[in-house]
Amino acid sequence: MVSQFMMELQGLKTVDGEDPPRILHFNPRLRGDWSGKPVIEQNTCYRMQWGTPLRCEGWRSRADEETVDGLVKCEKWIRDDEGRSEESKTSWWLNRLIGRTKTVSVDWSYPFVEDRLFVLTLTAGFEGYHVNVDGRHVTSFPYRTGFVLEDATGLSLDGDLDVQSVFAGTLPTTHPSFSPQKHLEMLPSWQAPPLPDEPVEIFIGILSAGNHFAERMAVRKTWMSAAQKLPNVVARFFVALHGRNEINAELKKEAEFFGDIVIVPFMDSYDLVVLKTIAICEYGVHVVYARYIMKCDDDTFVRLDSVIAEVKKIQNGESLYIGNMNYRHKPLRDGKWAVTYEEWPEEDYPIYANGPGYVISSDIADSILSEFLNLKLRLFKMEDVSMGMWVERFNSTRLVKYVHSVKFCQFGCIDDYYTAHYQSPRQMLCLWDKLQAGKAQCCNMR
Repeated sequence: MVSQFMMELQGLKTVDGEDPPRILHFNPRLRGDWSGKPVIEQNTCYRMQWGTPLRCEGWRSRADEETVDGLVKCEKWIRDDEGRSEESKTSWWLNRLIGRTKTVSVDWSYPFVEDRLFVLTLTAGFEGYHVNVDGRHVTSFPYRTGFVLEDATGLSLDGDLDVQSVFAGTLPTTHPSFSPQKHLEMLPSWQAPPLPDEPVEIFIGILSAGNHFAERMAVRKTWMSAAQKLPNVVARFFVALHGRNEINAELKKEAEFFGDIVIVPFMDSYDLVVLKTIAICEYGVHVVYARYIMKCDDDTFVRLDSVIAEVKKIQNGESLYIGNMNYRHKPLRDGKWAVTYEEWPEEDYPIYANGPGYVISSDIADSILSEFLNLKLRLFKMEDVSMGMWVERFNSTRLVKYVHSVKFCQFGCIDDYYTAHYQSPRQMLCLWDKLQAGKAQCCNMR
């Protein structure tokens, strides 16, 4: 019998309600998976989105395939006792059938067998990770763009595995540096222009976390740069305080230089994200006097021209709520996303647009602010559900036009999108390049 297990290098969790990023996912499945044959899979996962897996299935990487620090990504697993590792299966069986007398054995180079001890060594090179088992190189995995070794703050082991001991060498002696300097480009070309004197057509509030320097810089260099050039569009990041003082200090410097960050005065928490949404409404209504207000996340790529064109289809004076709508969505009562009956006693949520990207008209935002100031606004920890609840209440006195479109993509990206969610900084730049070329197509890499 053979066993299977999972080893992961994990980073710091930055968003409540989501798993920490998996900087390296190493998963031997010696019992086989859907193929019915043993396989090793390696991958990364960021904000619940997996990259393209590297699968090793017992065959050596092709000669023309790129290596990692000079080592192949996948070694061959089958060998005979004469060391003829390159001998084909056909030749091996033919030699046996014609009376070859020398004993030949077939062996897996992975000694992940029940009750058998093995030593697995993971090392980090210039180009990626390298895995050796009992002194033999097994596989190498290139670093994924957006992940670096210092992002890994923990080791996770799970599965059919009894750990005898773990040794670590040449590890950092201090906490991994968030190093905002390697992400931020302090160039005047990325600074926000002064606010216009006249009311704007649409205000875009972007929810962000204090340590998301790379995400904000990617937004500035892509779709936000288009927004800054339009006289009737304004975009701003909304960021709460972080638990680390050094991050808050760097955030303040970033805000002062770029002029596009609104720092809300409370500690960042999943349950308080709804207050950021209220702050977006207040800024849109009372600072820039926007006709429409859009909310999105810092990992959301916005196809601005398409969103504006969709909004312009609405008649003047009509109340609007547009996004990827959920109808008769029921709260989960157990698991990671559990909501208690005390938090939400109803059996269904109201109709609500998914949080990564939606638009409301300013009269709805103004009503939300009025009820908030009068202590009548019902708050719920899921901000997108809260918005649906507020719009439903507004709709009871004045008719709201609900517009549903799957092009406000909730998970990942679809071609011809209006918004694409869970996009890494690298994907943001790729989407922008494609959009500049006239192609609203997805970028399937991390």
